[in-house]
Amino acid sequence: MEEPGLFSGIFEPIEKIMSLVLTSLYSLTEVLGVPSYGLAIILLTILIKILVYPLTKKQLQSMKAMQRIQPQMKKLQEKYKDNPQVMQKKLMELYQKEGANPMSGCLPMLIQMPILMGMYYTLYSFDYGGAPPSFAWLPSLSEPDPTYALPFLSAATTFLQQKMMSTGEANQQMRIMMIIMPLFIGWISLQFPAGLVLYWVTMNFVQIAQQWWTNRHDDKEAA
Repeated sequence: MEEPGLFSGIFEPIEKIMSLVLTSLYSLTEVLGVPSYGLAIILLTILIKILVYPLTKKQLQSMKAMQRIQPQMKKLQEKYKDNPQVMQKKLMELYQKEGANPMSGCLPMLIQMPILMGMYYTLYSFDYGGAPPSFAWLPSLSEPDPTYALPFLSAATTFLQQKMMSTGEANQQMRIMMIIMPLFIGWISLQFPAGLVLYWVTMNFVQIAQQWWTNRHDDKEAA
């Protein structure tokens, strides 16, 4: 399967690092007596999510803060709807008072995007070097999952992650996107190599666990 080359040159340095780490993790699984590139992909995904957890936590806390002040925002927007300048000033004062920043949730996503794209290009056509590319029920990590189990998991975990990250009452467009996006992810997963989809599913599971832990910790502190 040929690697898509539109932006591969841009992310080539990250791709080389990811390939080196993935190969090293495979060597670790050999030492442990369970040689498996599938296990190496899972370990690499968990490692990445642990490293970027401070950014993820900041993003989740920012989204939760915005959710908390939504009722106050709506009151200000309704009160000053005829005076946009005053409304913006009042909103900024509210953000400052409550320690919320509507843009702070975007920065961690932008920082993590190169990592995500680097993993995409790494796993899309990874050379397994003659090692058995099978894993669990998957006959080959370099080919799409013939059982459709991974595509289903990619869609289901994407939906669950979006559900957990939704703030307040989602509008009609957001509710539609929460259905369309998982279906789209599941559909393209039917065509992608199983190794790449395994990375996506593992990433979603870890993200869900991190979000649950962050919410639980914040709720304890609030109590």
